[in-house]
Amino acid sequence: MILCIGEVLSPDELDDISNLLTDAEFIDGKTTAGWHARLVKHNTQLPKDSPVLGQVRSLIHTALQRNRLFQMAARPKHIQPPLISRYGTGMAYGAHTDDAVMRSAQQLMRSDVSFTLFLNPPDAYQGGELVIDDSQGEQPYKLPAGAMIVYPSSTLHRVETVTEGTRLAAVSWVQSLIRDPQEREILFDLDTVRQSLFEQRGKTKEFDLLSKTHANLLRKWVEC
Repeated sequence: MILCIGEVLSPDELDDISNLLTDAEFIDGKTTAGWHARLVKHNTQLPKDSPVLGQVRSLIHTALQRNRLFQMAARPKHIQPPLISRYGTGMAYGAHTDDAVMRSAQQLMRSDVSFTLFLNPPDAYQGGELVIDDSQGEQPYKLPAGAMIVYPSSTLHRVETVTEGTRLAAVSWVQSLIRDPQEREILFDLDTVRQSLFEQRGKTKEFDLLSKTHANLLRKWVEC
């Protein structure tokens, strides 16, 4: 499932992040790429010892925790601290698949879900689309500032060359409580329907039955 979520970051949060990044120093992004992705990764990112990285990550973490659509779609067990990337003119990230196993907070995590959170508006740069190769073919995405796209980590994807301006984004990975992507999508659909039913009719017998089914499927599939 590929899901675009708007307004994950508020205008005030975007302003805060923009101010923090204005004078920040970025380093070669190859330092965090796998051995094969390193060959096609041409961008820059905030280094681990950047004095502003913790503040930017904190703002993003708060936004993710409160966003119900993200929580429903990803069912996060672990979230990798996001990388803050910058693409200037001529920079791109060629086709790659994200590493299946990553290290987070001194422990290993499996990457099930990837996300890109756009930090500046699409008219600030030309090119720079995130292109995801799925069953429908290659699909380009270039979202408004503060919006996020969530997609399976198993997909081939790339960032097109930025031909003008600067592209800023946060990228990260999730180990989900629900390993199987089809099961995650079933739970997401059920949750969407039961919430819509509740908004229309309140707590009915049909809502209770859907809630029971959702809870029992979650109980069956979850990996704690």
